[in-house]
Amino acid sequence: QVQLIESGGGLVQPGGSLRLSCAASGRGFSSYAMGWFRQAPGKSRERVAGVSWTGGITWYPDSVKGRFTISRDNDKALLYLQMDKLKAWDTAVYYCTALEAGASVASAPPLSSWGPGTQVTVSA
Repeated sequence: QVQLIESGGGLVQPGGSLRLSCAASGRGFSSYAMGWFRQAPGKSRERVAGVSWTGGITWYPDSVKGRFTISRDNDKALLYLQMDKLKAWDTAVYYCTALEAGASVASAPPLSSWGPGTQVTVSA
């Protein structure tokens, strides 16, 4: 099973950008669809991006569409989330996870256990 570690979070002003990374170890990263989720204080965890195992299919909810871009490098076993035009309500802990096979990257359940996540704070 793949193990995942997120990095790249930090404090950024509204309108700024951050690039999150997710490093995978173990076997099979390149065969999994992957997703980014986030959880803000007092709120449930929500999916903010999904990508197929080839990288050819991506999905975003309306709340981040046009601002976030998910990508992957299967050779390096890395997953990325480029976040632009950040807003205060993007503040959350961000997590990456593998997704169960056989379902859309928009709705496939998380497959792996959650890692520590990386904190993103958008504030002036």
